[in-house]
Parts: sequence; C-alpha cells; structure tokens
Amino acid sequence: MNPLQPRANHQFNPFEPHPELDGVEVPDPGDWVSNSDPFGMFAARGMAPPKIPPPSEVRREAKDRSTNIFAYHEKLQSILERHEATIQKRWEKKTRTQRLGILLQAWPGMPLTHRPDFAAFRKHAANLNKVAIQHRSSFIWPIINQEDLGDPKTLTLLLNSRGRNPPHLFAASDGEGMHLGRVTMAIVPIFLNEYVMTLNGMTRQEDYGRLIAWDENEDAFDWMHNRKQFIPGEGLLILEFQERLLEFLVDCCKNILHDIPLDRMTSNEFVIQPEPPLKESLDAAGFSTLGIMATEAPYRPPAKLDLRKIESLLSARTVRAEDHIWSLREDPSYFAETILDMKEHLLGIHSTTKLQRDDLAWARAISSVLVESFFQLETFAELRNQATHLRGLSRKYGPGLSPEKDLPEEYLAALLRFRHYLNQVTKGVLSQLKLSVAASPPLRSFFVQNVPISTKSSMIRVMPNSAMKRDKAATQLIWLLQTLWEDGHDLFLCRMTAVIDELDRLLKAEPRALELVSPYIAMLISELSITGECLRQLEIFQPWANGFEGALVDREAGIKKEFAEHTKVWAQIYDAFKEQNIIAIQQLGDPSGGKFQYPVGKRRNKANIETLRRSEANLDAFWNAADDILYRKAGSINGTAYKQVLSLPRYLQRTPEWVEPAAKKEEKSNHNHHQQNNGSYEYVSPSSWLLQGTGTTSSARAEALASGAGKTKVKRRGMPGSEPTSENDIAPPPPGSLADPQPTFKVDARALKVFRNVFFDPAANTSAGEVAWRDFLHAMDSTGFTAQKLYGSVWHFQPTRLDVERSIQFHEPHPRGKIPFLVARRHGRRLSRAYGWHGAMFVLKDSN
Repeated sequence: MNPLQPRANHQFNPFEPHPELDGVEVPDPGDWVSNSDPFGMFAARGMAPPKIPPPSEVRREAKDRSTNIFAYHEKLQSILERHEATIQKRWEKKTRTQRLGILLQAWPGMPLTHRPDFAAFRKHAANLNKVAIQHRSSFIWPIINQEDLGDPKTLTLLLNSRGRNPPHLFAASDGEGMHLGRVTMAIVPIFLNEYVMTLNGMTRQEDYGRLIAWDENEDAFDWMHNRKQFIPGEGLLILEFQERLLEFLVDCCKNILHDIPLDRMTSNEFVIQPEPPLKESLDAAGFSTLGIMATEAPYRPPAKLDLRKIESLLSARTVRAEDHIWSLREDPSYFAETILDMKEHLLGIHSTTKLQRDDLAWARAISSVLVESFFQLETFAELRNQATHLRGLSRKYGPGLSPEKDLPEEYLAALLRFRHYLNQVTKGVLSQLKLSVAASPPLRSFFVQNVPISTKSSMIRVMPNSAMKRDKAATQLIWLLQTLWEDGHDLFLCRMTAVIDELDRLLKAEPRALELVSPYIAMLISELSITGECLRQLEIFQPWANGFEGALVDREAGIKKEFAEHTKVWAQIYDAFKEQNIIAIQQLGDPSGGKFQYPVGKRRNKANIETLRRSEANLDAFWNAADDILYRKAGSINGTAYKQVLSLPRYLQRTPEWVEPAAKKEEKSNHNHHQQNNGSYEYVSPSSWLLQGTGTTSSARAEALASGAGKTKVKRRGMPGSEPTSENDIAPPPPGSLADPQPTFKVDARALKVFRNVFFDPAANTSAGEVAWRDFLHAMDSTGFTAQKLYGSVWHFQPTRLDVERSIQFHEPHPRGKIPFLVARRHGRRLSRAYGWHGAMFVLKDSN
C-alpha cells in the first residue's frame, strides 16, 4: 500500500493540486491497441502480440456468428412468446440447488461469485498476464456467474431482455461490459487496421457484423473515430459474447421446460401469450435501492439517459446542502456535533505546545466545516443547474437523435461541460476521503502517523500499521477505499462506479465492514454515489458516450478555462476560510466546555431557557464574526449559491426570554386562544451584510452576543403572549407574510408517533425519544413519498402523491438503526423548510 502524505494543516479544497491524486497516464479506453504501434504495449509487458487475420477470415467469422445470433434470438423469442409466464413461475419455485443445476448444465464451469472479472483482477493484479487465459471467460462474460443467476429473478430478467429486444440494442453495452478485461489485456482482440465493423442500429442479419474498409465507404473512418461503430477486434468479441449468451439462454429454456419436446415448444400448438409483467425489485424491507438497480442493470435492456433522475438527485442534494448551512447557523447542538465530528476525521496537528495544538486543531476543524459546507452547496447547485439545462436541450433535440448522426453541437458541448464538472467534484470528494479515512476513529488503528522530524515541515506520512492485523472484511474495505482515494491506475481499470458497487455490496454483506465505516465516511461514500450515478447515466448514453473522449480533444482547453473563470469566487471564499484566518475567531466556535449545550428536548423552565438562549447567542456571535471575515476577505460574494441561499427571506429560530408562569396565565386570559403556533419563538435575521450586501457586522455586536447581553428581536410569530402549542413551524415565512395552507395527513399510530418526535412539542404531554429508521421510512411513505437507498447512508425521498416535485434526502443513522431525538428534530426542521410541514398537520386516522 502506498503511503499517504497529506499536509498536517490541510483541509478540503477541490481546486488545489493533489499530485498524489492525479493518477497515472493510461491508454484511452477505446484504444484496445494502438494503430500507430499495435505491438509496442504488448512487447513492453512481455506479451505475445495480437493476431492479425486477413479480412476474409474476419468476414467469415463475423458472418457465422451473426447467423447463429439471429437463429438463437429467433428461437428464444418464439419460446418466450409462448412460455415466458410458465418459465417465470417454474424458476421462482425451484430451490437454489435446482436452479444452479440447470445453469451449470447449460454453462459448465460457471464462476461462483458476482463480477468474476473483478475478483480475478483483485487476486491476480500483479501477474494478470500469466493467468489471463484461465480467466478469459470471466472477463468476457462477467454477468454469467452462479451468485447472480442463482437468484430467483435474475435469469428471468435476462431472458426477457434478450428475447424481447434485438441484438443490436445491446452491442455497445456488451462491449462496455468487457471494459476491465480489455484495459487489463486479459482479453486480447485481433488487430485489423483500416476497417470498421457495423453493429449499432443494424437490424438485418446481413448488416450485423459487416466488415467495411475505410476506402469502401466515405463514412467508415468517421464511424470508428467517433465510436458510432466498432473496430474489428472489438466487434468480433461482441459477436462472440452474444452468440454464446443466446445459446445459453435457449438451453436454459429447454431445461426449464423439460416436459415439452423441443419440436413442439415453438409450434402453433401453443398460442402466443401477452408478455407477463416483471416484478419490481425491492430489498427485504420493501424499498428500492441503488445497489439493486446496479446489480440488475446488466440483465435488463440498456437503460436510456435519464436526465430527470439526474436532476432529481442533484436537486435533493443541493437542498440538503442548503439545510446543512441553515442548521449550522440555527442549531447550536448541530454546529457543535459537526465541528467535533470533523475534528475526529483530521490528521494530527504538530506544534510546540499542547495549547497551540488544541487551538490549531479547533481552528482547522472549524475551517474545514466552513469550507466543506460552502463547496458542497456551490458544486451541487451548479451541477443541478446544468442538469436542468440539459433536460431542456434533451426535449429540444431528443426527438431527432439517431445513432447514425452526431449529437447537435449545443447538446454535445453541454454534456461535455457537465461531465467535466462532475469529474472535478468527484476528485474533490476523493481528496477528502483520502484525508479522512486514516484519521477516522474506527479505522485509525490500521494506520500509523509518522510525525515529521523538522518543525518546519507540515507533512505527515501515514503508513499501514504492521502491528495491527486486518481481518478479511477490513482488508477488502481498505482496498476498495484506497482504490477510490488514489484515483489512479486501479480505479481507471475498474471504474469508479464498479468500485462503489463493490463497496456497497461489501457493507451489506459484512457487518464487520459496516462497523468500520464512520457516519462521516459513509457521507463521503454517499457523495460519490450521487456523482457516480450521474457519470453512470452519461456512460449509458450510447453510442455517443463512446465518443466523448474524442470529442473532448478540441474542446477541453475551453471547458477548463471556463471552469477556472466560473469558480474564481469559490477560490476567494476558500482563501477567506483558511485556518490562519479562522484562528482569530477559534474561541467563539470551539464547542468544548458546554458552550453550545442545547437541552431543547426538556420541558421549559428558567434554567433551561437561559441555557438555550446562551447557546444560541454563542452561535450567533460566531457566525457574525465568521461572516465579518468572509466579507472583509472575499467581498459581497455576489453570484454564489451561498449568497443566494442566505439572502432568502428566512429567519433563525431563537428562544425568547423566560416568562414566569403567573405572568403567562395573565397574558393568556387577555388574548385570543386561536393563534398561530410558535408564539414561544422569535426570529432573527442572519448577518445583515448577507441580506443587504454591505459590511455592517461589528465585532462589538459579536462580543455582546457572546456575553448574552444583546439579542436583536426581529419579530415574534403569532400574537404577543400567545400560549405556545407546538414547536412545529420551524422555518416561518418572512415577517408579515401569510403561511401557505397545508393539508392534514391522516396517518396510523406508528407514523403519528414518528411525527410527534420529529415535530416535538415541549409543552405537550409527550416525551422526547429516538425514532426507529424503519418507522421513519414508514411515516414518509404514508405521506406520499417513495424512498430509494443510495450508497453510503443517504436515502432519496421522491414525492409521488403530493402537489410538489421537490425531493429530499436524509441520512440513515449509522451504525444503529435509531434516529437520536436531536437528529429527528432536525429532520422536522428540514421538512418544514422544504414543505412547510408542522406537527398539527398529522392526526390519527380512523381505525374503522
């Protein structure tokens, strides 16, 4: 394992050069062999050169395979038209042993595990050339394995997709499925220069696998150069793949329908039936997951670019970034927990005295939180905006797209720009992952930090701890995480999406591996899952995706220049929040000593009210000082999502002064009882310069807030002195505006209990408590949301029965399946900000 060498005082910055993360030079994925030197790379690795057959031999092989492919496909289609429902029922009823018996009869020696190509690469990466022939089948047909096909549903998915759709539809995806084999040279295709093979869009047998010389057709070179069609060696491998796969599927049908003679199976004795529906794939609890979708994707028809899904994912992630920023400013306990968690995931600080180390450690943690929260919002807001623009272009150009034509320039340029931004955001997350894993509490015992001898050096060498033995789960986990953070040769070979898929499978299958992933590392994995899913969507935009690298050659410099210009203000904000600036206000944000203690779940009394107000004042003092630094160092930050979000007409919930019970009763008798909720809260604006664009924040006000002496009251919600009925409407409309009317949700007792905790009312006769995650999922489902688990800890909630389209994301509690009360209450605040929800909206439905 290569040592890590991050700077001791380093924090997240996606735009700072990271030589250790840049990877290595690797061949273009489309260049299986170089036309200028087809044998050089093989000679360099001590391998035999590829075969160079004459064109006549290639044509003969392609024709024979194409003939067999169409014959097998016709047979499979005819069988399914008459017997697919019977096949599905029989297959589902069989035991796993019986299913494996049928599979092995049709494919002897079938590999045992999911992604056998990935397993072979991990095991033999150092000498893959020597064992390539042994594992050739695994690299060509990675979808053929006992673990996946032994499942009750996977084979029926594969039968349906291949039998109900023409072979050409799968040509590009079948070629992509061999990516690991071809880039590792475990698969060595034949070499034939100045020819192209047609597969994409070829519906006739005589055109499928047709070999065309460049000088025979004026478009032939362009077809290959832009990856619309295939180089001959690649095309033959795809034909080999499809021929053997379709033969296998026909044999499986014969074995499942063993009681029907072969000559009668497709005769008119059996009438053609309607295509039976396929059941939706859900996890054990009945929810859709990104992991299940990724596992099933190779067995379904190639997916189409789903820009609506991309926009939904990025929009919800942007909202989560916005909520994170508001929670850091509004909730003292959330702020303190975030700073403490960040401090636990930073490598050591080395200074002359313990006091200096503590001050630097807190300053660095605060700085990292400020920088990370800003970049999360800016990057995902930018990606969301680009995805929205792409959806518009898709509606404009989509109907006229054809595999034989180039993409319109406007559409292609927008896709390449989006892809570049995705890659840059992903590199930033990978950088943060690298800097956090070795410091993460569950994993830090597997590493040793070597303190630099020179006090002038800030570099720390992080090495594996040889004294700490790794079990199988820890070894696999660290290998996968390292493959991601190194962003080098192994990641290029395996592809990030495949590594994240394997990481998700490991965390599901190995409880020990899950224990080693802290909530913060799970969050970073979730970030990669979102950008990775977006990149995966671009990869399936075939055949045009095959040509993205070539199209980028003439456009890359312009895209990079535009990116640098667009993110110039981001770099200014990063500089403003550097720890050398934050050290001046470090004491205001240091959460030690109970400075941000926040007993919000306790019944109100004078002592608790004073504690709440003091913590809120301490938090306001910090943010006034931090905003003052940001304004002095970076100016008004106009044009950023950060400025836009904090300039919205939103107000921070704050606790008013304690009023003795006798005074409350007297006030209550003098006022109407039917008032809005939350008369017990006042609302204050964020720092005024963010709203007005002028630097009006003063250090005097910050000091006053820190001492608890001065709070500016903007407005109390409801009539003065109104008795509080709940703590529900967390994010009210601006003072003087009217709240939108909200529906009433009639829910069962299980969901109602969840919402009473999420929208906790300290004045009611209820007690604060934690919420089971499965109960939270049930409650969200009962109000009209569908939930899908992404990777890491994030769940994506999409409204389906509401009059809004806005999605929202929440983190599943880790490692326990219970949401702590304070976190549940924050979920309530987020639901209020997003949808205007409050506790009074939820009532128990009639049991009758």
